[in-house]
Amino acid sequence: MIGGGIAGAAACVALSWAGLADGTAWFAPDQPFEDRVGESLPSTAGPILDRLGLSDLVTTGHRPANATFTAWGREALVERNAIVQLRGPGWVLDRPRFEKDLRARAQTVVQRRRETVLTATAEDSVWTITTEYAPPLRARTLVDATGRAAAFVRKFATLRRDDRMAVAYAFPLHRDRTVDPTPATLIEAVADGWWYAALLPDQRLSLAYFSDPDLIPRGLSGDLAMWRDLVSGSPNVSQWIEDAGFTLEDAPSVGSAGTTWIDPPVGMCHGAAWMAIGDAAATFDPLSSHGMTTALWSGARVVDALTPWLANAEPDALTDYANAVSAGVLKFRTDRAQLYGRERRFTGLPFWDRRSQNFNLP
Repeated sequence: MIGGGIAGAAACVALSWAGLADGTAWFAPDQPFEDRVGESLPSTAGPILDRLGLSDLVTTGHRPANATFTAWGREALVERNAIVQLRGPGWVLDRPRFEKDLRARAQTVVQRRRETVLTATAEDSVWTITTEYAPPLRARTLVDATGRAAAFVRKFATLRRDDRMAVAYAFPLHRDRTVDPTPATLIEAVADGWWYAALLPDQRLSLAYFSDPDLIPRGLSGDLAMWRDLVSGSPNVSQWIEDAGFTLEDAPSVGSAGTTWIDPPVGMCHGAAWMAIGDAAATFDPLSSHGMTTALWSGARVVDALTPWLANAEPDALTDYANAVSAGVLKFRTDRAQLYGRERRFTGLPFWDRRSQNFNLP
């Protein structure tokens, strides 16, 4: 298992429940637990957490995601409240805390190795994995949980890409203690993209702007005045920031938010099996809120795929996993096309036209 994020840690927990912990080597170098956009965990993740025995990780230090307001396809905000959902509310996580607690749980059941993997080569149905310090390790299966980089499986499969969407994000502080900010999430479509804002459990705001790289102002990550000007162009988000007393004190960071997937997400190399999980298998448009759920789901599915494979080299279970990932990607792309199609106010503008043309960008 290579990768110390949510998918890798969840897979280790799942393997321990299946009695496979002793045969698992988990390579997860030390890394800081940092704020990142993508702290919403929908209620559909609840059954996965239950299966993994991790439900207690979301009971303390996080807040229920009760209310979401959207300005999508219309100027007025529309509220969706979790009270009408059969599964109830999801969670807005303290993301660093959740990842730290999940890793701590995983390393109680699987031995964690902190060295960095340098190479992974297959021969005669066996992987040979080399690291910075330790002697080479031999394994029958390689699981890539290295995130968007898909550092090891990209050489065996094709990286598919729907778009090159980027995100500019920051975490404004709540300075006005005379005002209680609304515990809600707000999504707002604008001419060149869309905004996301969510109140975090510690009363900061997770603020993100999603657009295409050529539409994001050049130099934005180093220009606070430019960031403030961009925020001011979001009628509802900017109003929430002003009314609740949040302060934009730092220019944003900029990162990738495009939709990509590995095709296929599982395979064989000289008789040795490999599989991709989490973001290494597929990364989805953040509008879907699928990121952490997919990481947990694919981590849990490692057991279903590997148990029969390790027992008797039965490839059908690996194929079932590949089919499940492919079906999930197809459903996501269909649902996303319908969702973006509901926004017709900005027809003729590049960001929205690109998403009406089967998401095929140059």
